Amino acid sequence: MTARVLIVDDIPTNVKLLEARLMAEYFEVVTAVSGQQAIEICRSQDIDVVLLDVMMPEMDGFECCRILKADARTSHIPIVMVTALDQPSDKVSGLESGADDFLTKPVDDIQLLARVKSLIRLKVLTDELRARANTSHQLALEHAARSVEETDASQGRILVIEGEAGRAERIRAYLQDHHNVDVLTTPSDAVFQISGGDYELVLVSMALEGFDPLRVCSQIRTADQTRSLPIILIADDKDRQQVVRGLDLGVNDFIMRPLERHELAARVKTQIRRHRYTVELRESLSSTMQMAVIDELTGLYNRRYFERHLALSLSKAREQDRPMAVMLLDIDFFKAVNDTHGHDVGDAVLKEFSLRLQRNIRGVDLACRFGGEEFVVLMPDTDASLALHVAERVRQSIAQAQFKVGPDTPLGITVSAGMAFNEFADDTPETVIKRADMALYAAKRSGRNRVVSEAA
Repeated sequence: MTARVLIVDDIPTNVKLLEARLMAEYFEVVTAVSGQQAIEICRSQDIDVVLLDVMMPEMDGFECCRILKADARTSHIPIVMVTALDQPSDKVSGLESGADDFLTKPVDDIQLLARVKSLIRLKVLTDELRARANTSHQLALEHAARSVEETDASQGRILVIEGEAGRAERIRAYLQDHHNVDVLTTPSDAVFQISGGDYELVLVSMALEGFDPLRVCSQIRTADQTRSLPIILIADDKDRQQVVRGLDLGVNDFIMRPLERHELAARVKTQIRRHRYTVELRESLSSTMQMAVIDELTGLYNRRYFERHLALSLSKAREQDRPMAVMLLDIDFFKAVNDTHGHDVGDAVLKEFSLRLQRNIRGVDLACRFGGEEFVVLMPDTDASLALHVAERVRQSIAQAQFKVGPDTPLGITVSAGMAFNEFADDTPETVIKRADMALYAAKRSGRNRVVSEAA
């Protein structure tokens, strides 16, 4: 995972220390020595995460954070406050100023990297939603440009998963004045409970007797209805390594025991606000999308939309020196389906194919109908290894279960896929698509029902 991190601190030694830790993990690092300089950099460059010192002359970190979060151009950039202050009230002040997280000096390497990586994943998803709004319609862009801080975070629907009833009730008591809180003491029922509860946040205790809390988090992350639901882990000091694994699984945040109620309230507020902001972006895209860029049969974007969005994404990937993949898919022997069963059955196959495709790509990926029985997926910030893994998952999802397109019409359907990447400095959307098409042709020629990369 590559990203550009801005370190803001007026003490050169502190900057060098953080810079060395991050560069060792292959992050690109930008530095600033004042709050004003940090604001100017964030407004003029693509920054993925800000590590912001609190104690600085002229403008402290709290004020700098408030300015960045109030500006629609920079409000979506995650901010981690870094300071020697260690009182709970200091953490709360940082979070209430709009910060997404808080680290205390001396900074623990594990916590630093875990929190940075978690926030980068969130930033990538938000950036992609904003880019799609920009591609689709100016009205959607204006809605997407709203500040995160303008999003209300009160009366959140929260589920607490805690095996010990007394601790669960204490957590409920901390939050119930401002939120609607349910408690679940049997983690085996978690996914079922969440799927029917319309929740906006889940708090998962690491102390679940007889249950692996990370398994619970993994199940939440893989279920269709709860894939984007924010998760906060509640952990003890001994759980640090497990917390890091949890963040790699997609957990959004964690808080250590003993719980400080104001810090808990602030972290909950941050997660609910970001969740609602993301939901608003998605709804804005849905409600303002012009029919000219939507395929009426499948509900996916069409070729016109894809080609424009590919051009923007390719330009951005080149500017930021990030990988990008394009997957071109073609349903095998689709003409025979139409000829044998009729176009109604063919349409039903296309609809079911689209659903399976969307379920098996990632939230940041963009699936479109390219024309006829051909589909395409744009995969930003994705290297060859990850792209091929996703493509194989899609292929298997199509081939493993028959398409039930009618009461007496189960059909075995397969798909061939070609992969291409932004490999060359002079790449254009046309050259990338051409290479993907050549890889797709190779997949067809070598027997179908397979994925072929342009490098193969």
